[in-house]
Amino acid sequence: MTVAVLNSYSGPDAIRIEQRPIPTPGKDEVLVKVAFAPINPSDLATLKGTYGFKDPTPIVPGGEGSGEVVAAGRGVMASYFLGKRVACAGWGTGGGVWSEYVVKSVKGGVLPLHKSLSLEQGAMSLINPLTASAFIDISKKGGHKAIALTAAASSLGQMVNRLGRKEGIQIINVVRRDAQVDLLKAQGADIVLNSSETGFDQELYNACHHTNTLLAFDAVAGQITGQLLKAMPPNSKVIVFSALSRQAVQVSPSIIIFENKMVDSFWLGPWISKQNILKIMLLWKRAQKQIPSYLKSEIRKIYPLQEVKEAISDYTDQMTGGKILLRMS
Repeated sequence: MTVAVLNSYSGPDAIRIEQRPIPTPGKDEVLVKVAFAPINPSDLATLKGTYGFKDPTPIVPGGEGSGEVVAAGRGVMASYFLGKRVACAGWGTGGGVWSEYVVKSVKGGVLPLHKSLSLEQGAMSLINPLTASAFIDISKKGGHKAIALTAAASSLGQMVNRLGRKEGIQIINVVRRDAQVDLLKAQGADIVLNSSETGFDQELYNACHHTNTLLAFDAVAGQITGQLLKAMPPNSKVIVFSALSRQAVQVSPSIIIFENKMVDSFWLGPWISKQNILKIMLLWKRAQKQIPSYLKSEIRKIYPLQEVKEAISDYTDQMTGGKILLRMS
């Protein structure tokens, strides 16, 4: 089988295409013939060794994907998945999914895809849809009628906007370019702020106070985390879930101490692990139904696995405007 292998945590240049034997599933495991896998920001972080998982190299990258179960190991659940189309998680048993075949545990490594979903959409059905669903769940549980969101023109950001509008949650969208402002406004967003413009801090302050926004989800880190906290009313919280700036969070201690503001974190895997199994299955079922509408990802281009470096370069140059998929065979 053809596999993309990362030989060191030094970025895409350390990826090599190799041929490996097709693995055999063990007890409670299945063999998935992978169809597609997206490139996500978490994958870029993995390539540089800055993501939460950092196993000794060489590793197979790829945080999520889709495919069909073509062989099953021992166990009732493994037999249940045989012949089914599934979404695959890139963590745990078998490692990443940038590979023609991968072995996955039936205990969280694969989830059945709804028959209405294509394998292309199924490849993107785990990370962004469940993260967007989690953000809305956290907001509703906290009684928040408005939230702020950075990197809001990303595929994830657009999902959060669509779900937010459906649930009646006002979103203050923060982006970096005028084209991203136009994109979100064309989709129905009414508050979109360009952090590159003069007067951004005051506009953000006005928007947060006008809507009484006490919760923000930050994908950027660095300076913008502190700007969000400063702009929000007392007793606010910024949840950092990514670090696209690749910079440390910059927050003035005075606003934490004297205004009772705080910085928290979010990571999908640990968040899911804290939910009961019933909630996880309900969340997955609901997300599957919403992928054709509220949680849909636009696809900009599909590359064969052998062109993974070109695909990463394309995605890095333009992370807005649709996802890049890898086709495994």
